[in-house]
Amino acid sequence: MTTPSEHTAGSGRAADAKTTAVLITGTSSGIGRAAALRLARRPDLTVYATARRTDSIADLAAAGAHVLALDVTDEASMRAAVEEVEAAHGFVGALVNNAGYGAYGTVEETDLDAVRRQFETNVFGLARMAQLVLPGMRRAGRGRIVNVGSMGGRLVFPVGGYYHASKYAVEALTDALRFEAAPFGVRVSLVEPGLIRTGFAATASGNLAGQAAPSGPYSALNQSAEHQMAQGYRSPLLSARPEAVARVIDHAVTNSRPRTRYVVTPAAKLLVHTRRLLGGRAFDAILRTQFRTA
Repeated sequence: MTTPSEHTAGSGRAADAKTTAVLITGTSSGIGRAAALRLARRPDLTVYATARRTDSIADLAAAGAHVLALDVTDEASMRAAVEEVEAAHGFVGALVNNAGYGAYGTVEETDLDAVRRQFETNVFGLARMAQLVLPGMRRAGRGRIVNVGSMGGRLVFPVGGYYHASKYAVEALTDALRFEAAPFGVRVSLVEPGLIRTGFAATASGNLAGQAAPSGPYSALNQSAEHQMAQGYRSPLLSARPEAVARVIDHAVTNSRPRTRYVVTPAAKLLVHTRRLLGGRAFDAILRTQFRTA
């Protein structure tokens, strides 16, 4: 647990109350890191890059970001980060809720304690960060909240039910918050990436290996899911680099008319559209050609 006195690990350019303060969660790798690097180049923004361990993001200070410790499962840590930004700028101008991870496994086999931990990060941490920044945004009469969800909040692949459930929850929370916060000048956007070449796949695969019984009733499906995941993330046609998502986050944070939703990667747009058109049974039929169950 961090305290306000030990919270700042390093800082980039001096905080300027005239710039917009952007607080980004989960910047140690992948999408969050790419977003911090991109937004830190903008002279009109002051970026606060955060992670549980500040040593993992110390180099972002050299890129112009302020570096803070923030664990979205720790109330004191979240409060301290928001208070530090508000002390320098009056309010958090934009919150990018990026922290999250994938814990994979079948509905029957997955340890529910692992599911609860995933929801603490992917859902409750996101919601709590929004709760903490909104009073300041309302007082200022403006603000942006950008929630990083997933195309997995619009469709479901087997062996990912609990991860998808967390992203469906982010969809619902974002839709509700967008309406609730609009009268106070707060714009809310949802970013829905497809397959992004980060450490996400390795984490998800490792979680799947830890949950799955090697000779259990779902062993064939688990092996097939792991194979499909590895192939998808390796394919340049199906996946993209995190910088593609960072460009979209930049638009959501800075554009005068941000979109309500951004689906990122051509493959994700095709999959979301296909799922919507086909309905459940036809989409299941397609999945059966990709995922072996016996």
